[in-house]
Amino acid sequence: MPRMLDVSEDVRAEIGDEEADRLLAGHNAPGSYDCTSCRTPGDSEQERTSTVLFVGEETAVLAFAHATCIPSQVVQVAEDQLQGAVRSITGEEPAVAGAAPQQAVLGVTSGLILINGELHPALVVEPTAPIARPGTTGSGGDDFLPLLTEQGFQPVSDVNLVPHQLPGWSVLVAMGQLHAVLQPGTHGGSPVAWWQAHQPLQVTDGWRTAANRSHTVLVFAAPVGSIGQQPREDLLRDALEKAAANGRLVAAAMPLAGT
Repeated sequence: MPRMLDVSEDVRAEIGDEEADRLLAGHNAPGSYDCTSCRTPGDSEQERTSTVLFVGEETAVLAFAHATCIPSQVVQVAEDQLQGAVRSITGEEPAVAGAAPQQAVLGVTSGLILINGELHPALVVEPTAPIARPGTTGSGGDDFLPLLTEQGFQPVSDVNLVPHQLPGWSVLVAMGQLHAVLQPGTHGGSPVAWWQAHQPLQVTDGWRTAANRSHTVLVFAAPVGSIGQQPREDLLRDALEKAAANGRLVAAAMPLAGT
């Protein structure tokens, strides 16, 4: 039976016309599936379903998602990250990222932020050391916030205001876990990871529910020493407000998954 599948031109180019046509005809495509974004059941015979191709250096994995969650697309990910997704790694992992473009280790904390009576899913990014501008040497201060504002992040003076959307950036949640923050590829290419987890990170059911409702994640960033590891969301909120008051916080809203 033909499936209600969406196969984007990028996905077709990667898997080939023959395989794409077989999928659309109902071959090699599941009827029921777990959405790779929200992890709830889907049925490609009953609802529009996106084909999402995760591509590493040597491995490619074709996954399926509700079309209402994410569009059909190709997402470039690191090979070790993709292997982790294939193995569906679970369990508690420290929220510490791989290398950012400035070769700094970034800590990432997920939490819910209350703004105007509504809970918003948020990520808070804080390096473990000062960030130097690429190409510079020596201790020239911390350029983390200037580098992010050049990318389109905006200074936060009031945590009670929802940040503006940052075009081309997105938060990748696949197989129900947090995988990466994606930034635009060069020359209009596929998105690339600005931050990615060594292994997919667990998020709470409440966080995932809020993200699936709004299809948007708020990403806050602050220099080293501004936020710290806060054990509760109310303490995280207090730390964000203090950082904002001190001019040490930037933020952006990003769509959920790699749009």
